[in-house]
Amino acid sequence: MNNYETILIINPNLSSKVGEFQKKFEKLLSDNSFEVKKVEDIGRRQLAYSINNHHKGHYLLYRMQGNPQNIAEIETKIKYDEAIIRHLILAVKDLSGEDSVLLTEALENKNKRAETVDEAPKKEVKKEESKAESKEEAPVEDSNEEEVS
Repeated sequence: MNNYETILIINPNLSSKVGEFQKKFEKLLSDNSFEVKKVEDIGRRQLAYSINNHHKGHYLLYRMQGNPQNIAEIETKIKYDEAIIRHLILAVKDLSGEDSVLLTEALENKNKRAETVDEAPKKEVKKEESKAESKEEAPVEDSNEEEVS
């Protein structure tokens, strides 16, 4: 049994149907005696260059083990699947249990976007508070009080 990593770039118009695609692809793998160890749904990302008039793609990363003689059949099925716009199958020595760099980068970007969305209303509140403070009159001192020396 050899170890493999497969990255698939799916047509971005099918992002809502990724779950169905994953089930179909995992069935293809199991039919060819491959065992999926880890799946990472990285999500939609900007492509470096346009592929079939697509500027974005939905990325999936599979870590799996299987018989090297069956790779050719899997690759043939992938080539003729219109949902897949690009693919890459790599043989690796060890399967890493850690998250991929693509997934960690995607999660960091998602967290940054969430923070900026959360901060936007806070900035508006602060602006309103500063306007209210500037409208308030400065405290008036009583001139009737005597100074104590």
